Amino acid sequence: MVISFARALRTSIFHSITFSGAGGKTTALFHLANVLSKDSPVIVTASSHLGAWQSALADRHFIVESLGELEELESKLQGITLLTGAFDEGRTKPLDEDLLNWLNSFCKSRSIPLLIEADGSRQKPLKAWATHEPPIPAFVEEAVQVVGLSGIGKPLSTEVVHRAEIFSKLSGLKTGEEITPEVVARVLTHADGSQKNIPDGARKTVLLNQADTDELQSIARGMVTPLLSSFHSVVISSLIQEKVFAVHERVAGIILAAGGSTRFGKPKQLLDWKGETFVHTVARTALDVGLSPVIVVTGANAEQVAAAVNDLDVILVRNDDWESGQSSSIKSGVNKLISSNSEVGSAIFLLTDQPQITPSILRALVEKHAEGLYPIVAPMVLDQRANPVLFDRFTFSDLLSIEGDVGGRAIFHKHQVEYLPWHDDRMLLDVDTPEHYQRLISDETL
Repeated sequence: MVISFARALRTSIFHSITFSGAGGKTTALFHLANVLSKDSPVIVTASSHLGAWQSALADRHFIVESLGELEELESKLQGITLLTGAFDEGRTKPLDEDLLNWLNSFCKSRSIPLLIEADGSRQKPLKAWATHEPPIPAFVEEAVQVVGLSGIGKPLSTEVVHRAEIFSKLSGLKTGEEITPEVVARVLTHADGSQKNIPDGARKTVLLNQADTDELQSIARGMVTPLLSSFHSVVISSLIQEKVFAVHERVAGIILAAGGSTRFGKPKQLLDWKGETFVHTVARTALDVGLSPVIVVTGANAEQVAAAVNDLDVILVRNDDWESGQSSSIKSGVNKLISSNSEVGSAIFLLTDQPQITPSILRALVEKHAEGLYPIVAPMVLDQRANPVLFDRFTFSDLLSIEGDVGGRAIFHKHQVEYLPWHDDRMLLDVDTPEHYQRLISDETL
């Protein structure tokens, strides 16, 4: 599945987006504008100076210097409309704060995408930020930080890095020393680096652009984990090829541990698996692969299940309606994600009666989702669908609508399901009866 740039940036959720950084910032902004303009007028503006040449990238360009000029805007919108201040020595002046605020209200009330360029880089692949940069308006919903991967492996110099002296200070790198992926990540995550001036609550995305070769794509993948500690999303792209290779986001783990184990006769969540309870094993595996947050939904025997994981960094959610069926636990977990403002791209639902689930299958689900942002990713073992299953955040509203003793399969008909071939028939075993448990613990391959 080819990921569109609009989907990669989750533009169905966010309408006001800034682009800052270097290495393809203007290209990224206008590429997105072109995609979005197929369905809606798009307004492009800047909170910083733009080069005069950039005005030719829009369908229409208007110079506005007063609120009265903006108020006459609606009848003029067509395709990509660029709004700037007056030209000044080959550059356009930025719109002031009052004009930007009015423009945001105008666009939001009409569901018009508003894209804002928020700093300059003199067409270098990398940059650092002066005291006043980046000028990101307080209303912005998503801040995209663009990075040119072509700068990696080059010596630190003014030819490669805009504001090289500040970059040196933030990174600890001396002029002439090689710029490594670790150095770039250090600057991006620095409090005085790309994290500056992003409004509280805004989604933070880093766009690792210029991944034009297999080697640069590999380098980008190696940067994902450290960057996700500070960004909600890491997008790997080659805009010159018009390709998005992957979108890495935080992935939650939701462990369904509310059942009454009626057929088994005692709480399955508390059965022993190699010296641990089932629920502890599943939660620890989820944490070990980096799922965050990990939510444990309890119901029957809630106090005992909670005590079994009290040493782990998990969130407990009690489902008092657990007897109505699995759907109530799914909804409890999703509602907790939403209410806690957990900025995740997807969630993997895990069952407590499958302690044999390995880190490798969880990582494979995460990677498969990153490659295509598929709505649903499910393992396929011996031509049978298996658990656990990953659901993109796009499906969460549908998960909240299911009723009764059904799981996520109830919405499979509504969304594309990407099946992940997996050669491990142990995943087809869950523990419904004491006989299943004996088979599980006696299988030496598990």
